[in-house]
Amino acid sequence: MKNIQIFDGAENAVFDIFAATDEEFALIFPSGSDVAFIDEVYQQQSAEVLSAAFKAIWERRLSKSQAMGIHGILFYDSEHKKIYYPTRRDEEAINPNGSRLR
Repeated sequence: MKNIQIFDGAENAVFDIFAATDEEFALIFPSGSDVAFIDEVYQQQSAEVLSAAFKAIWERRLSKSQAMGIHGILFYDSEHKKIYYPTRRDEEAINPNGSRLR
């Protein structure tokens, strides 16, 4: 299982962590990526397949204190963050001017 933290643009978002099987994780994070945006996920996969995967994932919320790492970040309503993750890999995050964030 791999852990996904959800970043939602809602005011009352709590940034929960959910467990996903390796197969479910690969649907959301292709090609070794670990950052995804929900609109792009739905452009790459069928809605039917994703609905089934997310239904299972949403049933596996983890308490943050019990999570053993975060393997992926999924953004909802955060289109403005895409410029910081052009490679869709967290460790390669950059500022708009191209300088590294870390």
